[in-house]
Amino acid sequence: MPFEKTTKKLLFVITKSNWGGAQKYVYDLAIHTKNKYETAVVVGGTGILKQKLEDENVRTISIPLFSRNVSIIRDPLVFFQLLELFKKERPDIVHLNSSKVGFIGTLAARFAKVPRIVFTAHGWAFNEKRNWLSKKLFYFLHWLTVIFSHETILVSRALAKDMRHAPFIKGKLTVVHNGVEDFPIKTRDEARSVLFSSKSPMPPNTFWIGAVAELHNNKGLSYAVRAIKKLKDASPNLHFLFVVIGEGEGRKHLEKLIFELGLHENVFLAGYREDAASFLSAFDVFLSSSITEALAFVVLEAGMARLPVIASAVGGVPEIIEDMKSGILIRSKNPEEIAKAFDFLLSHKKEAETFGKKLCANVKKNFSFKKMLCETIAVYDKE
Repeated sequence: MPFEKTTKKLLFVITKSNWGGAQKYVYDLAIHTKNKYETAVVVGGTGILKQKLEDENVRTISIPLFSRNVSIIRDPLVFFQLLELFKKERPDIVHLNSSKVGFIGTLAARFAKVPRIVFTAHGWAFNEKRNWLSKKLFYFLHWLTVIFSHETILVSRALAKDMRHAPFIKGKLTVVHNGVEDFPIKTRDEARSVLFSSKSPMPPNTFWIGAVAELHNNKGLSYAVRAIKKLKDASPNLHFLFVVIGEGEGRKHLEKLIFELGLHENVFLAGYREDAASFLSAFDVFLSSSITEALAFVVLEAGMARLPVIASAVGGVPEIIEDMKSGILIRSKNPEEIAKAFDFLLSHKKEAETFGKKLCANVKKNFSFKKMLCETIAVYDKE
């Protein structure tokens, strides 16, 4: 997308260099703004995000001390590293992503007198499963992050609602929904053969259920696996396969659960795929079983692929899907509702097809990457 070139320097900052929703967000914005601004990305580690950015000739700066977990030793050191970096780089705009680096980074940017500080909230840490005291502490830190930044981008209206009672933030919050572009997609046969190449062929009438998710507690995959058990018990003659594309720290727990429930023939952890969206054609239905979510990229991508979607009604997901019109919304952590939704789609093929078409139309109209990019650049350039 052509933009008028400026002399401004734009510096993205993100804690982890793995590949998740926030990393995809930074990657997409960085490669589409590099011809307008002098763009660089500060990352922790040397993971996939760093590699992909360098492949696109986007300059990256590594800070090895970045980590997701709170550390009373490392975090002050990260603050001083960022402060030194901002003073050296002299960016016109700093765009911070992820909760922890948001707080440390906005504070460092203020001390470095960065002219424009933008923070994107991809989710609030106080919405995760934590004790009462931790939730209050994270709410306070998020509030300070919003105060220290010049403007905070929220990827869903639900996130804005969560912060609506916080004082002194009027005019600092802007909702910019995540957006997706068209992407290449494999044929169904190709996608299935690649994903399942190491397994014996499935019967031709197999019902394929798909998920793309980091193997992490917040994604609620254990509840999805338990729903598959209910589906198997209720329909022993049905051939179906639940394929999860993704990797993460929860793999061993899920493998143990799959073994204990006797689902080794029905649930397949396919591992990480760089081009995961291109495999969506393998599935008959897509599942997002998240316990907490801001605005899931994978739901948007499943919509672009015209898949009927079952999704937890958390965060901004109801802003994408209208229940029983463009998909099925369920309560999180509820295997019974997941199983019932599967059963409905199995027995209502016409409605399932309609869900996919309507969701695709909504994503293209209201969640395009072009729209997201233009609204984000408007935040950068606001006087």
